[in-house]
Amino acid sequence: AVVSTQSTGFAELETILGDTDRARAIFNLAIQQPLLDMPEILWKAYIDFEIEEEEHERVRALYQALLQRTKHVKVWISFANFEASIEHTKKAREIYEEADRSLQSDTQKEERVLCLEAWREFETKHGNDETQDAIKKKMPRRVKKRRKIDVEEGGEGGWEEYWDYIFPDTEANSSNLKFLQMAKAWKKQQDDDDSDSEEDDEDDDEDAAD
Repeated sequence: AVVSTQSTGFAELETILGDTDRARAIFNLAIQQPLLDMPEILWKAYIDFEIEEEEHERVRALYQALLQRTKHVKVWISFANFEASIEHTKKAREIYEEADRSLQSDTQKEERVLCLEAWREFETKHGNDETQDAIKKKMPRRVKKRRKIDVEEGGEGGWEEYWDYIFPDTEANSSNLKFLQMAKAWKKQQDDDDSDSEEDDEDDDEDAAD
């Protein structure tokens, strides 16, 4: 494994000596290694280096490259915070929107909540009534549920309570899905009834012929 802290140290030394190109080359070489002991430290140091150099396009490129490797919520929030720090509120909002779409899965509910909370704080500082109202409508309801405890075969697991998050968009999608299922069931029932009616008519015609 490449030692991230060692690479960071070399790059920082080059920075102190005033050789930014060489420092950038060391960072760039390090992040391309397949095995890193502490990648988050290396990526943060490289991003902070480019921010210090005010190379904003390079910073954006680094965040995009990092998001190709991990969709961690902290990366999304850090990216949005960077854009907000240089007063690019539109870009920051677009990043939050993309992050929210990326985190819309049942296994990432808590991460999505963290993203929305950061987004709400951003809108409080940089948004207006319209954008603040829009993010407010995205916030989930927190509900208490019960689930069965998984245990080894033959054991009595019992039940446990836990908190779940119900998001307005997923709740709406669920309602729409149920409506479509009901509509399909009703249509099938109508088709079945029409089919039975046709069979009865055929039987009546045969009786009349006899």
